[in-house]
Amino acid sequence: MATLNAIDSGIVIAYTLILFAIGFWSSRGQDEYASEYFLAGRKMGWLTIGASLFVTNISSEHLVGLASSGAQNGLVVGHFEWMAIIALLALGWFFAPLFLKAKIYTIPEFLEMRFNRATRIYLTAVSIFAYVLTKIAITLFAGGLLLNAMLGWDIYTSALVMVVITGIYTIVGGLRAVMNTHVFQMGVLLAGSFILTTVGLNKIGGFGPLLAGLPDHYFDVIRSAHDPHFPWTGIVFGAPILAVWYWCTDQYIVQRVLSAKDLEQARTATIFTGFLKLLPAGLMILPGMVAVVMFPGIKTDEVISLLFSGRFLPVGLRGIVLAGFLAALMSSLASVFNSTATLFTMDFYRLYDPQASERKLVLVGRLATTIIVITAILWIPLTRLFNQQIYLYLQSLQAYIAPPIAAVFLFGVFSNKINARGALYALIAGGIFGALRLALEMALRARPLNLGTLQWLVQINFLHFAILLFIFSSAVLFMGSWLRGEQKDQTTRPVFSFSFDAYRTLLSAGNFTQLVLSVFLVALIFGIYGLFF
Repeated sequence: MATLNAIDSGIVIAYTLILFAIGFWSSRGQDEYASEYFLAGRKMGWLTIGASLFVTNISSEHLVGLASSGAQNGLVVGHFEWMAIIALLALGWFFAPLFLKAKIYTIPEFLEMRFNRATRIYLTAVSIFAYVLTKIAITLFAGGLLLNAMLGWDIYTSALVMVVITGIYTIVGGLRAVMNTHVFQMGVLLAGSFILTTVGLNKIGGFGPLLAGLPDHYFDVIRSAHDPHFPWTGIVFGAPILAVWYWCTDQYIVQRVLSAKDLEQARTATIFTGFLKLLPAGLMILPGMVAVVMFPGIKTDEVISLLFSGRFLPVGLRGIVLAGFLAALMSSLASVFNSTATLFTMDFYRLYDPQASERKLVLVGRLATTIIVITAILWIPLTRLFNQQIYLYLQSLQAYIAPPIAAVFLFGVFSNKINARGALYALIAGGIFGALRLALEMALRARPLNLGTLQWLVQINFLHFAILLFIFSSAVLFMGSWLRGEQKDQTTRPVFSFSFDAYRTLLSAGNFTQLVLSVFLVALIFGIYGLFF
C-alpha cells in the first residue's frame, strides 16, 4: 500500500487547513443577499476570476487524463487546451459584454431574455443533468484513482473524503469562498505540476532523451483525417464547437465572469486565463510522455501510479504534488456544486416563488448545494463503470451535448433572424440526436450489436459527430425560425453589435492593452501549430 511519510503528510494537512481557513474567512460577514452568495457581490477582480476560471477547468480528470493520454498519444491531446484560448478570447470580447450588461445570474436566464422561458428551463435541466453525469462523476472517479495511487485508499473512500471536505466550505461561503480558495489552489496546482514535470525531465536527462526515446508520432499534433482519436478535420472544425459551448455558454465556467465588478476586469481575466492555458501541454501532458521513456512498456492505467510512486518523486515533493492535484480536484468540485445550486435556485425555485426574499434564496441555495453534495456521494459507486480514458470520455460526452447549445448561442447572439421557436426546436432536436448516439454507444459497450444502417452513427469519431450535430441543429434552428415567419418581439432582444458605438472605447489605454495581449495570444497559438506542423 502506498503511504506518505511525516513530511509529505504534514504538507497535505497544511494545505487542507489553509483551504478551510480561506473558505471560512471568505464567508465571514457576508450579507444574506443572492448576489453575494451566488455571484460574490459582483465585485471580483481579474486575478481572482482568472485563477478561478483556470482551476475550475483543470480538474482531476485533466491531470489523470492528460497524463494518460500523453503516455498513449503524445502532445496531440493539447489541441483541446489551445482551442480553449481562442474560446476564452471570444468570451471576453463578445459574450461577456452582453452577459454583464444583462446583469444575469445564470446563462439560461440570458436565453430567456433573448428567446423565451422554455429555452431557459430546457438549458437549466440539461446543464444540471450534464454536471451530474460528467463533471461530478468523472471528477470523483479520476480523483479516486489519484488518491488510490498516492495513498492506497480505495476509490470510494477517496471520493467520499473529497466530497465532504469540499462541500463544507462551498455550502457555507458560496461563490466568494469558492473563488478565493481558487487563487490559493492555482498556486499549489502549478507548483505541483511544475515539480512533477521537472523531476521527470531531470530523471531522463532532459528534452533530448525525451525526443530520442519516443516515436515521432508522439510529437505530431496534426493527424490524419482517419485518425481514430484526433483527426485533423475534427480538431479544426469540431473542437471549436465544444470550446464555444464550454467556455462561453456553460454556467460552470461563465459564472466566474458574471461575478466581475466591470467588463474590463472580466475581459482581463479571460486573457490572463488564456496565458495560463498555455501551461497544461508542458506541465500535465509531458509527465505521461516522460513515464513512457522511464518505464518502457508501461500501460496507460499504470501511468498515474508510477508518477506518484517513490520511484519517481522523492520525500517532501510527493506531498507538494499531491496537494497540487488535490487543489485541482477540490476546486472543480466546489465550482460544480455552487454552479448547480445556482441553476436550481435562480432558474427553478425563483420562477416557482418569484416573491422569495433574498435571505430565502440564499437558504435554498445552501440546501441545494447540500443536496448536490449528497447526490455526489450516492453517485460514487457508479464510477466503477468508467474506463481509463476518462479525458476522452468526457470530451466525447460533451460532443453529444454541446453542438445544439453552441448553435443557439452563436446564431442567437450574432443574428437577429433567430426566434424562440427555432431555438427551442434546435435544442430539443439536437438533444435527441445526441442522446441517440450516446445510447447506441453505451449499448455497444455492454454487448456487441448489429445496428445495421445506424452502425456508422456509432463508429464516427466524436469530433466528427460534433460537426454533424452542429450542422443538424443549425438547420433546425433556421427552419424553425422561418417556419411561420419572423417573431419581432423575439428578435429585438440582446444581440451583439459590431457598430463603432459599441466599441468606441476600443483604442483607449485599457482596451488597447487588452487588444494587443489578445493578438499576441493568437500569434502564440499559430506559433505552436507551426512548431509541430
